[in-house]
Order: sequence, then structure tokens, then C-alpha cells
Amino acid sequence: MSLQMIVSSVAPPAAVGSGSASYKERFAAGGLTSASKELSSLPSTFFPLQKTSKDFAVPRRKAMALILSGFIYSQAGTCDNAFAQSIAFREYIDQFDGYTLKYPPNWIQVRGAGADIFFRDPFVLDENISVNISSPSSSKYKSVKDLGSPEEAGKKVLRQYLTEFMSTRLGVRRESRILSTSSKVASDGRLYYEVEVNIKSYANNNELAVMPEDRVARLEWDRRYLSVLGVENNRLYELRLQTPEKSFVEEENELREIMDAFRVNTVAA
Repeated sequence: MSLQMIVSSVAPPAAVGSGSASYKERFAAGGLTSASKELSSLPSTFFPLQKTSKDFAVPRRKAMALILSGFIYSQAGTCDNAFAQSIAFREYIDQFDGYTLKYPPNWIQVRGAGADIFFRDPFVLDENISVNISSPSSSKYKSVKDLGSPEEAGKKVLRQYLTEFMSTRLGVRRESRILSTSSKVASDGRLYYEVEVNIKSYANNNELAVMPEDRVARLEWDRRYLSVLGVENNRLYELRLQTPEKSFVEEENELREIMDAFRVNTVAA
């Protein structure tokens, strides 16, 4: 057999594609799974079991490691680009009740949650967005100033949250504080209030224990709540955003963008 024939018989096949990265940080698990399936589906001829040439043969294990490492590198580069770009939010317009909001494209709508509209992250259930509207028959708001100053509105918002989170379980304790309150005139010329609060929930690890030393309080959850308040159609509208406190720093820019995009609209009579 000639040297030319030997070289051609061990020449490597075409490179395997790396595939496209999925949305934001969710890419990792799906990407590695697809890479594993892609490698396992390769024909046995891709990794020659018999060395026809000592100089050109590549061990199967080393070849797999090289391909997998290249795939991970390409996926990581794609993810960095995804983080660098801003999220293309979806827009929800309620012409009947009169408001508009934006939400992340991968969030899903949940019906029967008690709000006028409710979206949540399908992976991190503690992250959600909702809109509450006062009843047209029991409220006649003319302006968000009817709530008082932003500070007074912040106290009302916090009291409402704590009322909703009341628990009949023994040993449950809530810690809360108002982080900030502010007002702004948006591009539509309307006045809006913004309120941010933090609420922590603690519960005893053994709520039925008789001795106090056997009831040790542990942190159940620590969340950031952001509200935007606006008035139109004689009704009070409240946009609510909820996220774990540990995720807030990473997602703050996106959350601020959602808050800034919230608008109340006049409903045709």
C-alpha cells in the first residue's frame, strides 16, 4: 500500500457542528446534553480502532476530549454575546382595562393567580410579574397623589404585601423594610409612584417543639418586591415585580426596564 493511500485512509472527517446556544444562562444544561448525544451518535468509523499509521492515528478518547472542549468553548462564547445584548421583551396590551407592560420572552402566563394578569419565569418560580387594578365601583381615583406622598404610598404597599403573606403556621415570622420610594412623570405625561421593599420569611424547623431551644428559626425566603403605581379611568393600577434578593443584582437592569415601560391608558367609554 502506498503512503498516499495510507494518509487518505486516516484523514479526519468533516468537523461536527457545535449547534446554537439556547436563551441566556439556560444554555449550559441543554448545550452539553446535545453535545453528548451528538458524540454518541457518531459512527464507529469516526474513531478508528485500528491504527493504520502510527504517525497519523488519533486515540478515540483524546479525539472525543478535543471535540467536546471545542464545543464548550464555542458555547461559552455565544453565551457571553447573549449576556452583552439586551433582552427583547414582549409587550402585553390590555385595551379593555387600559394598561401596557413588557415581560421577558420566555416567561409564561399563569391564569387564576388572583391578579388581572400574571406572568412568571418557568424555571425560577419566585420570579413573576403581575398587575392589580382597583374596582371601578369602589374607587374613584383622580391621581396617584390620592395615595399621599410616595413615602405614604410605600407604607400602604408594604402593609398590603404583609396582609397577603399572613400565615397561620406556628413560628412564622416576617421581617420587612421599605428600600426606596420615588415619583416620576413618564413619557405619556402621567405621574407614577415607584416603591421597592424587601421581605424575609422565617419559620421554626420544629414548630411543635415544647422547649424554645428546640425551635430554631430558619430563613424560608428573601425577596425583593418592586411596584409601580399609576391612576387612569378612575382606577388605581399597580405593576408588581417579585424576584429573589440574591438574583436582584444580576437582573436589576431588566427589572428597571420593565418598570419604566409600564403605562396606564385611557379606556374608550
